[in-house]
Amino acid sequence: MTEAAQVAAALWRQYGEDAVVIATLRAAEVAALGDIDALAHWDEVAAILSGEESRPPRTN
Repeated sequence: MTEAAQVAAALWRQYGEDAVVIATLRAAEVAALGDIDALAHWDEVAAILSGEESRPPRTN
């Protein structure tokens, strides 16, 4: 299990359906600080929680 998946699982246990909101807020916080690596991590966590990781990528 990846680190992001472990964090997602822990957030889900603690916050349930609100976990994706928590992950999104954390992503916004680190984005405001300019921490690109942390932003990628929290984006991945949010994607796991919202089920986006299993969806095919969007094409425009």
